[in-house]
Amino acid sequence: MFLKHLSLTNFRAFSRLDLDIPREILLLVGENAQGKTTLLESVYFLSTFTSFHASSDRQLINFNLPENQLTVGRIVGEFERENSTHRIEVRLIREPNGGNGNTRFRKEVLLDGVKRKINEVIGQFNAVIFLPQMARIVEEGPSERRRYLDMLIAQVSPRYVQHLSDYGGTLSQRNALLKLLSERHGDLQELAVWDGMLARHGAFLMLERIKVIRELEEEAKRIHFDLTHGQEVLRLDYQPAFEPLAIPQGQMMLPVNSVADRSGLTLEEIEKGMLAAFKKLQREEIARGVTTIGPHRDEMRFLSNQVDLGEFGSRGQGRTALLAMKLAEVNWLKKRTGEWPVLLLDETLSELDTQRREDLLAGLREVDQAILTSTDIEMFDPGFVEAHKVWHVGGGVVDTIFQDERP
Repeated sequence: MFLKHLSLTNFRAFSRLDLDIPREILLLVGENAQGKTTLLESVYFLSTFTSFHASSDRQLINFNLPENQLTVGRIVGEFERENSTHRIEVRLIREPNGGNGNTRFRKEVLLDGVKRKINEVIGQFNAVIFLPQMARIVEEGPSERRRYLDMLIAQVSPRYVQHLSDYGGTLSQRNALLKLLSERHGDLQELAVWDGMLARHGAFLMLERIKVIRELEEEAKRIHFDLTHGQEVLRLDYQPAFEPLAIPQGQMMLPVNSVADRSGLTLEEIEKGMLAAFKKLQREEIARGVTTIGPHRDEMRFLSNQVDLGEFGSRGQGRTALLAMKLAEVNWLKKRTGEWPVLLLDETLSELDTQRREDLLAGLREVDQAILTSTDIEMFDPGFVEAHKVWHVGGGVVDTIFQDERP
């Protein structure tokens, strides 16, 4: 899989951009805040339809345009998959809504010229992105790791996207009912209806997470072992808010972290267990007015030699683990889809020592297409630079003949 053409209109700092993208490793160089990361963001948006930077899709529309007028931002990507060419178009529409300068926002997605639902298009184009700020996946709260998992699984499972959406809607309704029952009391039979729906959607999400985490760990463990030259073993510890495994009574907590094996669980077992847990916690949840268990509170930890990297790992260990995860994503998506995803690396080399840089660049040989950004081309080996295209990005303009003009 590779991106053939990228077109941007009123997206971030780009008023208009049209680029034919080469099927190889491409280097984008330029100073900070010139548009390099925005280019990667637009490509990744075609795979997940959500931004890793913006808290709202509204922020993706060119900020220089008037707020109270009809404005359309566009990302159009033409890509090849399984020897066929396809086209994804995303429209970010901000339009007046009544008086007083109010506006409303909507997002439209078209596949090959036909407007479709997002969950029907997601997964058609796959990409893996690595940015320095993604260290928060390891270092910060569990919501970052849940979002990371959701965005990855969504690329290969439209059903996961639908269940995730349905779970969120059901959770909101159940929480509203719990609060109502707490304040005014009422019929508990209503709660049973929402319990069943939440357990059904939640069980699907949990089972998918169990499978994907196990598969990712298999890939990441091997890569991480090589990156650390055999010194460290990486494990991924999934810690669901609802534990579907039976825990023997009297079991003692160990001083080191161990990873539970849930691979033998079935969808029915998880759903049945979650329903029982809801009933057991009914009084507590009504008193608190909130759902206390479920995938919305799941956690995943990164362990190296059984040490939790989020709590006790060094910055370098965290970066190495994340690099291993990103390279594992590439291999995992290839196995799941049969196609190499497009690899997007933003200022990645600046975070790595010389050996890690060499290991990373060596790992790019198999992918169909990779786009790398850097403020300093000197970080790359001269032979590597000479072998690949180098474009300059400055002020929202991409100079595609930059390499030919170098002395």
